[in-house]
Amino acid sequence: MTDDDVKAMAAAAEAHAREHHWNVTIAIVDDGGHLLHLHRLEGAGASTAEMATGKARTAVLGRRETKVYEDTIKQGRTAFLSAPLTAMLEGGVPIFVGADIVGAVGVSGVKSEQDAQIARAGIAALGIENV
Repeated sequence: MTDDDVKAMAAAAEAHAREHHWNVTIAIVDDGGHLLHLHRLEGAGASTAEMATGKARTAVLGRRETKVYEDTIKQGRTAFLSAPLTAMLEGGVPIFVGADIVGAVGVSGVKSEQDAQIARAGIAALGIENV
């Protein structure tokens, strides 16, 4: 991902959040889980910065949306709680270019499905089919 890609995703995610009046934190990480962008919108809780970053890292290192982990745990597989991932709640979405993972977006601050919606809006700014 280029700097311009990160800026475009951040702007699109923030615009989506503001459009819905959602006070969130948006984190973007590279393919190694290293933080490239973190913005806590006015009114977002202090803990959302850690959670958004954790969701992004979990999504990129696990190569799947964090919702997968949340659903697995909800279905009774509580052993996943001991996995070395930090945020297994919906709101972390990996970024794929073809079969290659290039990063992830994590969002925290509203309902989990809304966090994921914001993350996907950011990724959509790249104009790629993210699978």
